[in-house]
Amino acid sequence: MATACPAAPASRPVRSLVARLWSSVFAVLWLWPAQTQAQGLPPLPAGWPSQQVEIGLSDSPNGAAAMKATTSFAFRYQYLAGGVNTGNGWATWNTNGDFPRFYIQESIAAGITPVFTYYMLLQSLPAGGSESDADFTNANNTATMTAFYNDLILFFQKAALFPNQKVILHVEPDFWGYMEQRSSGDNAATVSARVSETGIAALAGLPSTVAGMAQAVVRLRNAYAPNVILGYHISVWGTNVDIALQNPTDAQVDVLAQRAAAFYTSLGAAFDIAFAEFSDRDSGFYQYIYGDQGRSWWDADDFRRNVRFLRGFSTATRKRIVMWQIPLGNQAMLAMNNTWGHYQDNRPQWLFDEPARTHLTAYRDAGVVAFMFGGGASGTSCACNAQNDGVTNPAAINGNTMASELAAAGTPPALVMRGSTPTLVTPYAADDDGGFFRWKAWDYYRVGALPLGETPPSPPGNVRIIR
Repeated sequence: MATACPAAPASRPVRSLVARLWSSVFAVLWLWPAQTQAQGLPPLPAGWPSQQVEIGLSDSPNGAAAMKATTSFAFRYQYLAGGVNTGNGWATWNTNGDFPRFYIQESIAAGITPVFTYYMLLQSLPAGGSESDADFTNANNTATMTAFYNDLILFFQKAALFPNQKVILHVEPDFWGYMEQRSSGDNAATVSARVSETGIAALAGLPSTVAGMAQAVVRLRNAYAPNVILGYHISVWGTNVDIALQNPTDAQVDVLAQRAAAFYTSLGAAFDIAFAEFSDRDSGFYQYIYGDQGRSWWDADDFRRNVRFLRGFSTATRKRIVMWQIPLGNQAMLAMNNTWGHYQDNRPQWLFDEPARTHLTAYRDAGVVAFMFGGGASGTSCACNAQNDGVTNPAAINGNTMASELAAAGTPPALVMRGSTPTLVTPYAADDDGGFFRWKAWDYYRVGALPLGETPPSPPGNVRIIR
């Protein structure tokens, strides 16, 4: 049985806001060709397990059955972390490096596709300095990269034990963005990395660059585990412009999308799908823990720019996209009082609390095929009772007036009026988010998941009121 471990490594720090500021005068490199708009959506990766927009959730070992009991979740994800040469990496979590094997087995038994976020390089040795410096230092250390590639080989060997099961490996979030910032002309071949120097036979002849490193990942997958779907991570701030914090014009967003696509293309490595993220922490977490004065909250224009950027990247690279590590906070439930584990956000409501589904459809039409939720640090909101603190229905703070009550296991969620108070009665009421996310996920599949084809008619309303 797999050893329980955190879904997200607590050591993953917040990117410095300084790195998100304009680093240079913005230069228009090229215009987004109008004809790309007419190319249609890219093909799905071979063997992609669904033809509809799916929901996934961060889930530690032994949680798959409970996930499936909630609703028809399609994906569950788990970090592989700890560093490749520290003695604490994922390969040490179970005997013989069997952690992925157990996680895959459990996922198969529950009918869920397993997803692994491979986040190993930053925590490896010797590292040191900022995240960008640590990644670059490790990528240019021959001993570290020898351990890195051998660690990947071990994962692929474990995944290959299930040749008829698709396994998704999301490779090194943030790393590619930092290397893009170090590149000249958004070209990964201008950034050094150790590849063939490791002496690993399968990597002979590959260039000693970040492009060669990406090609090495693909080559090892092809050699050891063709059942693995490889995910590249898009870091919008890799261009040194953060479209959420800096509010660029639409024309600038188009150029930024092309630049991000150009860096991916320069890798010369055929990843199967791309991962992107809104933020790794709830907006309330940034506001109350980091004191950002609300800068991290998204409004309708932020979502619109995000969709535009993703569509530009997807069209240019011909890659579909998974939105990943989406914060779980909401502004509906009394439980969300902006205390530890109960921070507010608006992404779950924006995506899944709109009966007409125009927001979901916009993301689907931009190339997005799945939304995977989960906090990126301790203290962020969880669709679980991680805090076990009894915080369920405290006083409202800013219009979050919905109470929650615990129902018997297997009871369908319902919104019940207790006098003038709307009360969500669900088997998830003890969750730190008040049960909101699991309710909305349940209702999404109850109404019918959004197909990846043409836009369907608007579904019926998704709340039933019992008086």
